[in-house]
Amino acid sequence: MKIRTHLFHETSHSPSLIDLVGVDEARTIEDFCFIANPYYPTPEMMQQLVDRFPVLIKSYPSSNPALAAARLGQVLRVDPDNLIVGNGASELITTMCDVIDSVAVPVPTFGEYLEKMSPDRLWTYPLSADDGYQLDLDAYLSWVLKEGAHAALVINPGNPTGQVFSTAEMEEFLQRAHRLDLVIVDESFIDFAGEEVPSLLPIADRYSNLIIVRSMSKHCGVPGLRLGYCYTKNPYVLSRLRRSLPTWNINTVAEYFLEMLTNTEAEYHDSRLRVMRDVQSLYEQLRRLEGFSVYPTGANFVLVRIDGAYTARDLQMALLGGYRLYVRDCTNKVGMDDRHIRIATQGLEADRRLINALTELSAQPARVLELAGAL
Repeated sequence: MKIRTHLFHETSHSPSLIDLVGVDEARTIEDFCFIANPYYPTPEMMQQLVDRFPVLIKSYPSSNPALAAARLGQVLRVDPDNLIVGNGASELITTMCDVIDSVAVPVPTFGEYLEKMSPDRLWTYPLSADDGYQLDLDAYLSWVLKEGAHAALVINPGNPTGQVFSTAEMEEFLQRAHRLDLVIVDESFIDFAGEEVPSLLPIADRYSNLIIVRSMSKHCGVPGLRLGYCYTKNPYVLSRLRRSLPTWNINTVAEYFLEMLTNTEAEYHDSRLRVMRDVQSLYEQLRRLEGFSVYPTGANFVLVRIDGAYTARDLQMALLGGYRLYVRDCTNKVGMDDRHIRIATQGLEADRRLINALTELSAQPARVLELAGAL
């Protein structure tokens, strides 16, 4: 198997498997970088999309963004007038960065928030490896106010740590942050944080400086459709974002998928609860392995620190070349060392294959270096 390893140096994200090894090889590899719900859309929904694809691909998407917002607002049970649907959360993050004067960002974090904001308007708040890269909301806000940033970002649950804050903790933070122009709360993984989803959406209208950002790739399992949304009651931010987005920013297949959500809520909630059970099982199995330290998680992935004599890149390459398993090397995340991998659950059977591989490799560390060196 030929791996285009140079691609790892050309992005702050994980190169896609297709880019790394080609379409045919990618089909034979289990992708644990893929942070998405493996159980949704259901097979029946996928068949519906396939059946309607010939019509959808030949049709223009709507030029009225209020229609997509109305469909999604019905599912989320929020005011659609405060909702903006984007071509993935990344489009909305990029647009927001043009609206904000300055923003504080804890690191390590999701790279888009660092890359789309100009350095002179970006305040980075380093999290300590000794504290497991855990964010203390009180200390963070005190620092933000002292530094004079106009906005602050909190990702809940955190990426890549999986650290989760309760609704009460987030409300306390928002009340103390009332002097900030904007508080950005990224909830892309929040649906996996509890049976009762601890989202701020039900109370978002109480805070005029709050903007919630969510990627639908993760909880809905549709990264290829490029769907995300933001919700805020702030009229200035809503106006600026709407003016900045193109007329046809989401495609017809994505629009049709939004229609499907209203009739598949039960299936969706069944799928996310199943993911939560899977990730808990994965977490418990990882904890039993020698040579690794495992972070508690409220997301659909687990962050793992390597305690052995090899790096995250070594382990990533050993798993890819020797076992056809692809995990996320977090070394290129700003503020993180070279000893962390992130593993997104891909279902019990696939997770078991990964655990078996890690069990073998943890028993013979030299094998990791041997496999990694062969690529």
